[in-house]
Amino acid sequence: MSSETNHVVLIPSYNTGSRLFDTVAAARQCGLPVIVVIDGSSDGSAENLVRLAADDPALFACVLAHNQGKGAAILHGLELASTQGFTHALTMDADGQHSAAHIGMLIALSIAHPDCMILGWPLFDASAPRVRIFGHRIANFCTAMLTARGAIGDSLFGFRVYPINPLIAAFANSTGMRRFDFDSEAAIRLSWQGVRSINVSTPVRYFRRDEGGVSHFKYLRDNLLLAAMYCRLSAALLMRKAARSPRSWSRETVATAQYQSVRSSRR
Repeated sequence: MSSETNHVVLIPSYNTGSRLFDTVAAARQCGLPVIVVIDGSSDGSAENLVRLAADDPALFACVLAHNQGKGAAILHGLELASTQGFTHALTMDADGQHSAAHIGMLIALSIAHPDCMILGWPLFDASAPRVRIFGHRIANFCTAMLTARGAIGDSLFGFRVYPINPLIAAFANSTGMRRFDFDSEAAIRLSWQGVRSINVSTPVRYFRRDEGGVSHFKYLRDNLLLAAMYCRLSAALLMRKAARSPRSWSRETVATAQYQSVRSSRR
């Protein structure tokens, strides 16, 4: 990958209301261009975003006609980013959970290590629901079974910087990654592709409903989706290992024959 990098903030949004515009304003204060993908929202945010983008050449609005899921929205944003010449995308949630104050730190690490993915590692505070913390622990345990030990600090935390082309390639190799399963599968597949990860601790805040907090997480549906994803990737990993085994056996057989030949010649 070229050392020349061009970063953009990518924000997928589904019915996040006014929180979206607070997040966009905070991201724009960092001086970076921003792509927002409205994923079939019905809260009027699409119209307001289009008007805002008309007065800001560094704000790109991508409006999807119907809801397709977080991963699909991010893929649309990545494709737009690629056509605009961006090489890396910082993804963050639209609802303000991620710390815009840490955008600069993640971008600086990405510039210094352009071939890596920079993964936020959440520092939970008292606002974090216990069930969500427990969910992260389970997902991280499953992810650790499929990747190098310690490679991915948190598989569900979506505050990250990705190199765009490898991530688009990962989408092309998967039938999943289009909904809530995106964050975990993206990190795993990029790790399989040889993209090294750098984990960075950053704070996360969960807003209450009376604070404008919005959550579309469905406990049963999304956990079943994650479970199916881990089963699918486990099977894919076993197939990858099986495909390599005959070559490994062949190399071991040749090495053993050579060793025995050397021993025989020395007798």
